[in-house]
Amino acid sequence: MLQHLPRLLEIWRICAAYRLDTLIPADAPVPLPVKLGLFILRIHPAWWSNPVLTTYDDGERLRLALQELGVLFIKLGQLLSTRADLLPPNWIAELSKLQDRVPPFESLLATQIVEQQLNAPLADIFSSFEQTPLAAASIAQVHTATLVDGREVIVKIVRPNLEQAISQDFAILKTASLWLEERTPAAAALHLHHVVCDYEQVLLSEIDLLQEAANTTRMRNNFPNSSLIYIPEVHHKWCRSQVMVAERIYGVPISDKKTFIEKGVNLQVLAEKGLTIFFTQVFNHNFFHADMHPGNIFVDISKPENPKYIALDCAIMGELSDTDHLTVARLMMAVMQHDFQQLINIAAQAGWIPPSTDIPALTREMRRLLSPMLQKSIAELDFAPILMDILEVARRYHLEIPPQLVLLLKTLVHVEGLGRELYPDLDIWSLGKPLLAQWLSTRLNPVESMKKLGQQTPAMVLGLAELPNLIYDSLRGLKQNNAWQEKQWRELQNLHYQLAQSRRQDWLAFLAVLTGAAGVSASDGLFALICAGLVVIAVIWRVLV
Repeated sequence: MLQHLPRLLEIWRICAAYRLDTLIPADAPVPLPVKLGLFILRIHPAWWSNPVLTTYDDGERLRLALQELGVLFIKLGQLLSTRADLLPPNWIAELSKLQDRVPPFESLLATQIVEQQLNAPLADIFSSFEQTPLAAASIAQVHTATLVDGREVIVKIVRPNLEQAISQDFAILKTASLWLEERTPAAAALHLHHVVCDYEQVLLSEIDLLQEAANTTRMRNNFPNSSLIYIPEVHHKWCRSQVMVAERIYGVPISDKKTFIEKGVNLQVLAEKGLTIFFTQVFNHNFFHADMHPGNIFVDISKPENPKYIALDCAIMGELSDTDHLTVARLMMAVMQHDFQQLINIAAQAGWIPPSTDIPALTREMRRLLSPMLQKSIAELDFAPILMDILEVARRYHLEIPPQLVLLLKTLVHVEGLGRELYPDLDIWSLGKPLLAQWLSTRLNPVESMKKLGQQTPAMVLGLAELPNLIYDSLRGLKQNNAWQEKQWRELQNLHYQLAQSRRQDWLAFLAVLTGAAGVSASDGLFALICAGLVVIAVIWRVLV
C-alpha cells in the first residue's frame, strides 16, 4: 500500500480542503472504515481550508472536489447526477455540470493533437474549426467544425495523459477491493475485485476513440430509420485513437425538462420510448449503451407529440454472454410474473446459489423484498435501498453475483433515474413485460432455433470440410508429443544410469578404503570388526537402495 501513499495523500488533501466530511451527517449510519475516513478528514491543518469555500454551497464543494480528484471521481459524480431521489436538487444541478462542463484543456494543445493524429494541417480537412470547445467532459472535449465539403461535424479529442491517471486510481481500488473481499462476505459475493478490474478495462477502452467510432456505427446499424432513437454518422476516414469526427446533431438535453414542457413535448411517450430502447438494446441486440447520463442523451423535439432520442458517446457499451443473456431475461420475467419460486430456480440453474442454501427461506426473502416494488409506479420506487437489501440477502446466503451484470445494473440505475425525472407515473412493469415476453418467445421458439441453425449451416459445412485436416493435425501433434515424451524419458534414463554409475563408483571406493583399513589394522581386532561391520552395512544399503 506504500506505493499508493502519494496519491492517497493527494485525495485526502483535496477532500479535506473542500471539507467533504461536513456533507455527511455526524449521526449517519456508516460502516466503520467510512467513520475512520471521516475522522481522518476532520484532522487537517487549518491553512489547507480554502477561504473561498465560504461562498460555495454544499453541491458546489462536492462538484469542485470530484472535478479536482480526476476521471474516476467525475464518473461517480455523473452517476449521482441522475439520482434526484437520493440527493438534494442543488447537488443534482451542480453534479450535472460534470457531464459536459468540466474545465477544458488548452485549445492550442487540442489542435496540435488533431493535426498530429490526422497527419495533416487543419485547413486541409476543415473549412472551419471552432477553437472554443462546445463541451468538455472527463475523458475528452468536443469542438465544432465544418469539413471542406460543407458538412457540419464535431471533433472529439481525448485529454492528454489520461491512461496513467486512470491506472493509478484503479491500482488503489484493486488493492482496496481485495482487502474488502477478504473481510466482507458481500464484497466477495459481488466479486468486487473482478468488477473493479473489468471496469478499469471498460474505462481504458473509453479513451480509444477508434473503439467508440466502431461502437457508434454498430449501434447506428441496429436502429436504421428508427422512430425511437437517432445515432449520428461517424466519418471513419478522420478517426484515430485520440480523435473522432462525427456528424453534428441538434437537440435538447434530456435533463432540460423545462424546455420540454414549454414546447409541449409528450413526456409519457418520451419516457416509454426510453424504456423501450433499453429493453431493445439489452435483449434484441445484446449491445447496450452503458453510460446513459444526461450529458450523453439528447432529444429531437421537432415533433413534440412523437419525440425521438439522440444518443451520443458510445464509448462504454455492454454485452452479456449468451448464457447470462437468457438468464437475465428469464429472471426479469419471473419477477414481473411474481413467480419467486421460479426466480430462485433460474438463479440456481445458473450456478448463482450454493447447493447447501435454504431455498424456501431465500424464496421468502426475495418475495418480501420484491413484491412491494412490483405494486408501485416509478415515482414511488426507492431503487437504491432495494439494491442494497438484495446485496445484503446475497451476503447472508452466499450468493454468487456475476460481474458481467454490474454494468447492466449501472445502466438500469441511469434509465430508472431518467424515467423518474421525465414521467414519474411510468409503469415500467406493464410496459416491459410484453417486450420481454415477445423476446423470450422468439428466443425459445423451435422454428426460430431451426432458422438460426440453418443460418449456421454454411459455417458448419465449411468446418466439416476442414475436419480431415484438423484430425491430421491433431494426430500429428499427438505423435510429435509422444516423440518428445519418449526423448525426455530416454534422457531421464541416461541421467539415472549416469548417477547410478557415479554412486556405484563412490561405493566401491568407500568399500575399498574400509577393506584396506580392516587389513592394515588386522592386529586390532576391535577396529577390524568395526570396519567389517561397516562393509556389510554398506553392501546391504546399496542393495536396498
